[in-house]
Amino acid sequence: MAEAITLHIDGMTCTSCVEHVQQALKNVPGVRSAVVSYSKRQAEIEADAGVSLDRLVAAAAALGYIARAADMPGKPGGGLLGKALDWLGGETRRGGGEHALHVAVIGSGGAAMAAALKAVEQGARVTLVERGTIGGTCVNIGCVPSKIMIRAAHIAHLRRESPFDEGLPATAPTVLRERLLAQQRGRVEELRHAKYEGILESTSAITVLRGEARFKDARTLTVAAADGDTREVSFDRCLIATGASPAVPPIPGLSDTPCWTSTEALDSSTIPERLVVIGSSVVAVELAQAFARLGSRVTILARNTLFFREDPAIGEAVTAAFRAEGIEVLDHTQASHVAHADGEFVLTTGRGERRADKLLVATGRAPNTRSLNLSAAGVEVNAQGAIVIDSRLRTSAPHVFAAGDCTDQPQFVYVAAAAGTRAAINMTGGDAVLDLTTMPAVVFTDPQVATVGYSEAEAHHDGIETDSRTLTLDNVPRALANFDTRGFIKLVAEAGTGRLIGVQVVAPEAGELIQTAALAIRHRMTVQELADQLFPYLTMVEGLKLTAQTFSKDVKQLSCCAG
Repeated sequence: MAEAITLHIDGMTCTSCVEHVQQALKNVPGVRSAVVSYSKRQAEIEADAGVSLDRLVAAAAALGYIARAADMPGKPGGGLLGKALDWLGGETRRGGGEHALHVAVIGSGGAAMAAALKAVEQGARVTLVERGTIGGTCVNIGCVPSKIMIRAAHIAHLRRESPFDEGLPATAPTVLRERLLAQQRGRVEELRHAKYEGILESTSAITVLRGEARFKDARTLTVAAADGDTREVSFDRCLIATGASPAVPPIPGLSDTPCWTSTEALDSSTIPERLVVIGSSVVAVELAQAFARLGSRVTILARNTLFFREDPAIGEAVTAAFRAEGIEVLDHTQASHVAHADGEFVLTTGRGERRADKLLVATGRAPNTRSLNLSAAGVEVNAQGAIVIDSRLRTSAPHVFAAGDCTDQPQFVYVAAAAGTRAAINMTGGDAVLDLTTMPAVVFTDPQVATVGYSEAEAHHDGIETDSRTLTLDNVPRALANFDTRGFIKLVAEAGTGRLIGVQVVAPEAGELIQTAALAIRHRMTVQELADQLFPYLTMVEGLKLTAQTFSKDVKQLSCCAG
């Protein structure tokens, strides 16, 4: 004999929740059918006589939902349900027996994943909405594939030439780009699954919705799936972590050409014979050198100079290194028109025409905020469309937070992840601040560029008097042993106190030493205290000590490993 049971279900936020609850109920032994209604917040169940109500309630509770018999007022009681809630702990309850806080996260990149996982850890339920590929920019089309390509190009360069060619004769490599690309794609897929897809699949408190999210109001999202289905997601808190996309400047004719952004460049199965790069900052210079080392003749069009926002010595050092490799760097040069015909790009500039087989436009990234209908939630953006946030990741709208490249914060994945974690803490009742005063930054050219803290110009702008020293790498034993002395280390100290406030480095593997500088600044060390530290001999990081010593002595007069 069968009987009909009606359960009231709390905690469903979308039609995807309906499917999960429905399947869980059907899996209970003795259940013949289960139909769940999102609008009515209830389940109609046909089951064999004697099927335990507690088992049905516990099946819903195991997914993070609160269920009770439709004719039972108030909260669920003891029995198997009580035990299930105890087992689940923070995933289904907050302190004092409250229902779990529901957090909606828009995006699935570094900021989004960090926030989702921390929110779950803090006891929340999470609905994560992604319109494209899980994992965001960094793992799919940014940091990971670019660093793989840059490393392959570095190996190709070393096989072609190195400081040891007299004893290790060079052999120009054959570049099999399709095989390199397959290797690159394989590692990207591996990391995407291990660090994003696999984690989401194994975290039951996170529900993933595929589709385009828009704010309906300050507490509701609409999610439009590719199949035309539209769902509504209500939330207690929301994190916007939609990232950014390559920005294309309004150069006449450019939009009518098949130009590359970094996305197409990284996924190209061929290396063009001639490549022009428009841009002068991180993505432009990294990819320009990589393509040059893999066989392209590369020209960079820089509107100002390379790294014009940094200490001028940085741009000068990188430009010199690039020109030594045969990369043409045209400072203070812009394209006034771009055309494409017969497979060739023609760029009109103040220095005449430049022709190329491919054109890479790398002039920055624009925040992905236009399609979100932010005004419906009262979320303010700046003139560039970036979401304005405070140090606690709060937007102008109550209950809505933002993190990562869609905000007005620096566009680095480690900043995004740190912001996502802190946003989740704050969304769940905590008080965490994102402090970027000692944020290190690395550009993966060769030599690398690494910075942290103030440059001299920035310090002076903030009214800080400085004392600085620059040490060229021909004074660093590791660089001498490597027969590669390109670059320098510069320390910026506060005048009077001698406290270290900034470091700029151009050197091979500069990124491996900058965190030591960041820690020194974080702990308010003086240059003398840095000079007094023990550093291992014949390491590049020893250059920090040597530069610190130049504030009080002539390091040229010291023995190799003088303390």
